[in-house]
Amino acid sequence: MECLSKLFEQARNGNAQARDQLVLDNTGLVWSVVKKYRGRGYEQEDLFQIGCIGLMKAIDRFDQTFGVCFSTYAVPMIIGEIRRFLRDDGMIKVSRTVKETAVRARQLQAKYEAAYGIEPTVCQLASLMQIAPEELASALSSSQEVESLQKTIYQSDGNAILLEDRLESKENEQEKLVNRLALKKVMCELPDQEQKIIIMRYYSGQTQVQTAKCLGISQVQVSRIEKRVLKKMRALLEM
Repeated sequence: MECLSKLFEQARNGNAQARDQLVLDNTGLVWSVVKKYRGRGYEQEDLFQIGCIGLMKAIDRFDQTFGVCFSTYAVPMIIGEIRRFLRDDGMIKVSRTVKETAVRARQLQAKYEAAYGIEPTVCQLASLMQIAPEELASALSSSQEVESLQKTIYQSDGNAILLEDRLESKENEQEKLVNRLALKKVMCELPDQEQKIIIMRYYSGQTQVQTAKCLGISQVQVSRIEKRVLKKMRALLEM
């Protein structure tokens, strides 16, 4: 583990040899993704080269303080590169096995949220399904539909908001995924009441008064707890 940490540190500092070694050590991840895109009319070697671009991006951006293993972080980035390459030629077809895995994952995710009031992490969900986290990440990413940027997602008073209007061009999709994983990890470390307050206030959009009424405490208590929890969450995220 120390050797691996050193390699990532050297690669981030511009050591080409360390970067090449990390690429070599993780080509199996690329091949595992490439196999899921057989029969698309492309040579496997070509898709492998495209996937390696995603792998190299993952190596350059990975930080072990994210709290996830490298394979879980890298697989969505590898898939993203291959999907972008294939997207120019039309919709991506996904195997039935991958679709079934994604469907089962979403069903378990819904049950988990209903039971614990919080969305499970990729690792937690993979453990419940008894599959590897990277296999789950691959299934979830591959099963997502390709949306048109001109798709209308909201319309009011004749003014339509398109999907492209909601995209933040400066923020990478994979970075968003890592941020969500980090946030989920922090949420899991909070006591039950603090979790509920954050979920109600920032996920469900409830006011402090509504939250207080639901939890049977005062609005002042909600305000104090919320401030304390946000400070705690910031500290944990910065660790």
